Amino acid sequence: MPLDSLPDPEYDADTLDPYSARVAHAFERVGPATAHIAALDPERRSRGTGSGVVFTPDGYLLTNDHVIHGASHLAASLPDGRVVEASLVGSDPATDLAVLRLAANGLSHAEFGSSARLRVGQLAVAIGNPLGFQATVTAGIVSALGRSLRSPSGRLIDSVIQTDAPLNPGNSGGPLVDANGRVIGINTAMIGAAQGICFAIGIDTAVEVAARLMRDGRVRRSRLGVSAQTVPLDRRLARRLALPAATTVMIADIAPGSPAERAGLLKGDVLLKFAGEGLRGVDDLHRLMTIERAQTPVPIEILRAGRLMTRTITPEADG
Repeated sequence: MPLDSLPDPEYDADTLDPYSARVAHAFERVGPATAHIAALDPERRSRGTGSGVVFTPDGYLLTNDHVIHGASHLAASLPDGRVVEASLVGSDPATDLAVLRLAANGLSHAEFGSSARLRVGQLAVAIGNPLGFQATVTAGIVSALGRSLRSPSGRLIDSVIQTDAPLNPGNSGGPLVDANGRVIGINTAMIGAAQGICFAIGIDTAVEVAARLMRDGRVRRSRLGVSAQTVPLDRRLARRLALPAATTVMIADIAPGSPAERAGLLKGDVLLKFAGEGLRGVDDLHRLMTIERAQTPVPIEILRAGRLMTRTITPEADG
């Protein structure tokens, strides 16, 4: 046997390098819970396809609203080869999220992580069914946090994760996964003319929306009329003000005629507290903007050019 064909005694084909092991672990944990979603018209012809992730053993699944929008029938292809009917529990075009219920039980399901604890540069693994190829895995890093993305409905989605894990048509609605095999986002968009600029809805937002959809079938909100970002805050200031974390919310833009404009807020204001509750980021603000807040004056604390200020804002019903 030629010497160059002899096996390397130091190489074990079953031993992966640490990076490969993390990617493989993420897929082994979440791949079995990732489904291919087919949106069908009344004649059962395809209107489009996407991906979704099962998060309960009795078949509740998260996906994108734009994957299932306008469909008369929905079907899910599971990694074990089964094709099952799916029904729409509820959808939220404002965050491009939807919850389906699969006609099956005892399913593999994913575990959710936390998007609030993400750090730029950490591993991000995208799992989905691009162009109909079942259970495809791509990997990259978290490129940025706190992005804003315009949803297909035209509204801005705040606190979006940017990643360079490659996405293709059909990945929409699939999970973005961390190195521990926990879902940290729902893949939703890519910049077609760019390389490695892809976006996912943070899982903290997705969990909050999913809970409301499962309870009410839709999400009703109040609004301030701002676009906002999660930003770092000086730790000493956070401690002095008894804030829950060294991050908070910065106002990136204000809609004309909105409650925020009427309250005298300005672009660049840092929103520290809402109704007496410290804000760790945009997800906290979203959670507090329930429909019950509409038409009710709320005290807020802001930081403007180094000065602490108190204002009162009256949210309005969103739609």
